[in-house]
Amino acid sequence: MHRFLPANPLGAVLASMLAAIGLAGSVAAGPAGERLEWSSLPLPAISGGRIEADTLKGKVVLVVNTASKCGFTPQYQGLQSLWREYRGRGLLILGVPSNDFGSQEPGANSEVASFCEINFGVDFPLLEKQAVTGTDAHPFYRWAAERTGPLGVPRWNFHKILVGRDGRMVDWFASTTAPDSGRLRAAIDKALAEPTS
Repeated sequence: MHRFLPANPLGAVLASMLAAIGLAGSVAAGPAGERLEWSSLPLPAISGGRIEADTLKGKVVLVVNTASKCGFTPQYQGLQSLWREYRGRGLLILGVPSNDFGSQEPGANSEVASFCEINFGVDFPLLEKQAVTGTDAHPFYRWAAERTGPLGVPRWNFHKILVGRDGRMVDWFASTTAPDSGRLRAAIDKALAEPTS
């Protein structure tokens, strides 16, 4: 896992450039190894009700902020493929529709759900639309930001955050990292091989 804790401005610029092009993840900042308790988060499901925390506990969870009108929107297809391939091994993909970037998720929750199902056959869990940046960000994203520092905060749609079975952050991936990328799949495989502690 890459760890970037720049000690000088040049190092900060280099780390930022690497992160921007999807070559570097960082989980070095913030309280080391603090576990996420899914039960402590609001998890409103896009079609009503809530996603039960028990369905996430003990799973490797890939959290992706999504949008329907983005150049990266076709990644839904790759995410659905990952879900089909890995869910039997303990991966759960959690989509978080957000209108934070370029107003590219303007529709109501029902429209988003319908779009995902009709166009990409998405059947992995989706939250209701959420803010993923700033002071109004969903608590998951505030928790993640404490661990990644500014470099790991979503800068656009389809940013990916991987959480291990034990609730610890594993890594993050820029929007440009496709769901079928070797780096992402290797991280998922490694996380799935780790026991729950």
